[in-house]
Amino acid sequence: MHAFLKSGKLGDTSLKSASKPIKKPKSVPWVEKYRPKTVADVVEQNEAVSVLEQCILGADLPNLLFYGPPGTGKTSTILAAARQLFGDIYRERILELNASDERGIQVIRDKVKTFAQLTASGTRPDGKPCPPYKIVILDEADSMTHAAQAALRRTMEKETKTTRFCLICNYISRIIEPLTSRCTKFRFKPLNENMIFERLSYICKEEGISADDDTLTSLVDTSNGDMRRAITCLQSCAKLKGLQEKIDIDNVIEVTGIVPNHWLDEFLSVCKNLNDYSRLEEFIQKLMLEAYAASQILDQLNEKIVNSDEFNDKQKAVIGEKLGAVSFRLQDGGSEYIQLLDLGNSLFKANAMA
Repeated sequence: MHAFLKSGKLGDTSLKSASKPIKKPKSVPWVEKYRPKTVADVVEQNEAVSVLEQCILGADLPNLLFYGPPGTGKTSTILAAARQLFGDIYRERILELNASDERGIQVIRDKVKTFAQLTASGTRPDGKPCPPYKIVILDEADSMTHAAQAALRRTMEKETKTTRFCLICNYISRIIEPLTSRCTKFRFKPLNENMIFERLSYICKEEGISADDDTLTSLVDTSNGDMRRAITCLQSCAKLKGLQEKIDIDNVIEVTGIVPNHWLDEFLSVCKNLNDYSRLEEFIQKLMLEAYAASQILDQLNEKIVNSDEFNDKQKAVIGEKLGAVSFRLQDGGSEYIQLLDLGNSLFKANAMA
């Protein structure tokens, strides 16, 4: 009766209250799970790593500018350095703004300037020493407006005692000259294929995934030096097949959107028949129904034609010029069907030159 008056329900509620719901483990993207935890774990980028290791040992940290292709470790490097410099309080000591955030001139004047003006202690809460400054990380800095970049110049100089800036971008030409002159620049080059292969093999071993060397090699080839893309594609293949199933090359082609070689070979063979335009139309319609990206078709065709022995240098020059024009029109919103037909007609003309 007492239990009923307290809870409004009959029966012993002590057992129910004692049993707590079981928490399911969080599924973390492998890109985050296997992100380098220390600067020493970053591969290939020797210049940036050596400078940051000296800063961790006690040297002063300059303003930094990391630039290079995506997926080469730019953001991972500065986050790993911040984790080693500040320990458990590294999240309080960094302000990270990405391209998804609004980063106009008002954000630079308000948010960045306010964060930069705050002073930082030289000791952690646990009593251990740490650098007495903060780090502002501006990821995808090449998408910032020129006015915002100009507003950042004075803040970088004025707050140099309490704040360091790290600009991260893909194209250094889009950063104004006054900012680049205030930073130590490091170019992050595409990762070596062997390094990506080793990392994928390590992840497969840790996650219990079955994949042969040919499958991992195809993943490496499609990544073009982008570690993030390779790891994301591996996780997608694992989710597609399940952890108990073996991943094969067909799964990689399905996930990455790579056009199988037989479509490219058939396209080139159709264009060898100089008087069969109707067959070209039928083939392009059939290819469009497969829903492959036209930009991907152009990239693979370009590589195939450049490395082909069937075309002479003059033919390759004509085809390459047309590939560039078609790619530009596609990016400008042109019809994929019409542009591929136009490319096919140029292949007719190039074959007629032989």
